[in-house]
Amino acid sequence: MKEKLSRAHVAFAHDVVMAAASFVAALYLRLGDGIWQYWGSGDLLLGTALFAAVAVPVFLSQRLYRGVWRYASVSDMTALVRASTLTVLIFMALLFLMTRLQSLPRSVLIINWFVLLSLLGGPRFFYRMFKDRVQAVRSARGDAIPALLVGAGDEAELFIRATRADDAEYRAVGLVSERGARVGRNIHGIDVLGSIDELEAVVEGLRRRGQSPHHLIITDHRLDGAVVRDLLDTADRLGMVLARIPRLTDLRAGVGEEQLTLRPIAVEDLLGRPQLALDRTSMEGLIKGRRVMVTGAGGSIGSELVRQISAFGPARLVLFEACEFNLYTIDQELSRLNGGLEHVPVLGDVRDAVRVGSVMAEHRPELVFHAAALKHVPMVECNPEEGMLTNAVGTRIVVDSCIKAGVGLMVQISTDKAVNPTNVMGASKRVAEMYAQALDLAAGEQPGGTRFVTVRFGNVLGSTGSVVPLFQKQLAEGGPLTVTHPDMTRYFMTVHEAVELVLQASAFGVEHPDYRGKIFVLDMGEPVRIVHLARQMIRLAGLRPDKDIQISFTGLRPGEKLFEEIFHGAEPPVATGRPGVLVAAPRAVDAEELGVAIAELGQACRAHQPRAALAILRRLVPEYLPSAGLS
Repeated sequence: MKEKLSRAHVAFAHDVVMAAASFVAALYLRLGDGIWQYWGSGDLLLGTALFAAVAVPVFLSQRLYRGVWRYASVSDMTALVRASTLTVLIFMALLFLMTRLQSLPRSVLIINWFVLLSLLGGPRFFYRMFKDRVQAVRSARGDAIPALLVGAGDEAELFIRATRADDAEYRAVGLVSERGARVGRNIHGIDVLGSIDELEAVVEGLRRRGQSPHHLIITDHRLDGAVVRDLLDTADRLGMVLARIPRLTDLRAGVGEEQLTLRPIAVEDLLGRPQLALDRTSMEGLIKGRRVMVTGAGGSIGSELVRQISAFGPARLVLFEACEFNLYTIDQELSRLNGGLEHVPVLGDVRDAVRVGSVMAEHRPELVFHAAALKHVPMVECNPEEGMLTNAVGTRIVVDSCIKAGVGLMVQISTDKAVNPTNVMGASKRVAEMYAQALDLAAGEQPGGTRFVTVRFGNVLGSTGSVVPLFQKQLAEGGPLTVTHPDMTRYFMTVHEAVELVLQASAFGVEHPDYRGKIFVLDMGEPVRIVHLARQMIRLAGLRPDKDIQISFTGLRPGEKLFEEIFHGAEPPVATGRPGVLVAAPRAVDAEELGVAIAELGQACRAHQPRAALAILRRLVPEYLPSAGLS
């Protein structure tokens, strides 16, 4: 603390001396040797003292001594400009009151402003340049890890500045840009050597110069998952470690004074897409001040819905969940995150019409997000009547209860497995889509009817039944990683992004009644080969595929497809104008007839007659073609 105070005192004394010197220098620059004809030594001493005295409170008021000269920046220069301007203006006003400026040429004040700014700013920036040069030489000769940076923007500049610290762990030896637009330019003396496509040639060139990079560090967070996957493969082939810096918004102020910590590449980075521009105003308008109910509130999708909905300030949030532990977990988390929010944990099953109806009658939700489902394909194939009861019959119960309770909007969470389904889970979710779609069209004929918005998307990272947690568990056990087929592909999205887009699609659907009866489909990007994902997860663990960790192929399980589809052939996608959200118009059915069929389906399921139930399911979903095991 004493060292910091003493340095601030030295800097303050320096600035006051510079202020005094600037006044004398400005007079001399304007008057030359004729200065003594206008100013006697006593007057000059008095004017200089007055100028310095004015500078003292101005400098202190502008907080010039909170910054560190070593990290002088544009914000410091702005403060110096303000301080110089105020000092000159206040001095001019005082001198006018005292002498009417009779002995002072007006141009002296303008010259004084420039001289003062130069004397205050010059030493700061020369000191920073000197320290940067010294540190650059020290880093080049020291033990800092040489790194090649991917990206040539603000975050790369921030990283390079951070590596100039005395204890920096890394030193940048070059940059590559995504498209090569900045090749030949440099940032703080570090050259942009090529584009990402030229990465291997860039690394070879650095090796010939004796600057072989050990790390490949991503600084551009706009890179999509496909590019990151390619970078991981290239880094592995070239013997480099791939990492990335935290996002610019995650870094604390004064990062130059602290150790910059890289974070390893995560699975989300391999599969993610650039951040979409979301209409958060409409999302907040949908939720704020309203009573909201989430079914399946403890599941992977439901719990993330609860988190994001709570951030928009609902009047009350009802958590409806069949699993006691899951309900307890999300209830406790919500209490920690937003203790002031009124939320009600409710144990209940969507297959229980009395329970669902009584909860809605008691809490009168205005919005219902229906995320409750059985979604693990092999488990539902082994227990088809349970899957149909929850996914199809349970959805009908929730839909009918929403209408009876006067709910304004129900959002049905669906899945890509509902398209040309080969399993009970997908077919039962398709029935749920059809019922919500039919009721949405029917409600359009009645003023004030409940809106039903259906949102369909693919696999969510980390969700129940997702392959990623399975791979992570198998990696921890030493392998092998099990993949059903070498050609299997899946769409992936992070749970956070999926729920954001669900809320966006819901708000958009409410604002556009002309989309009644249509299904909103989240843009999942390009599908990912599962075996490729397995190999990359092995590399992320610092191991080698097929050497340290084996990959074994187990064959397709009952109900599985090699690839999933987001759209049916008869429902071509249409853009909505909202990034990441498309719309499809699958065939519509009569709501009353479908309701009767679902009631029959429920009776067969409750009687544990899977063959009869499956016959009804095939009748309702003609495109359902079981892959194996069920008939």
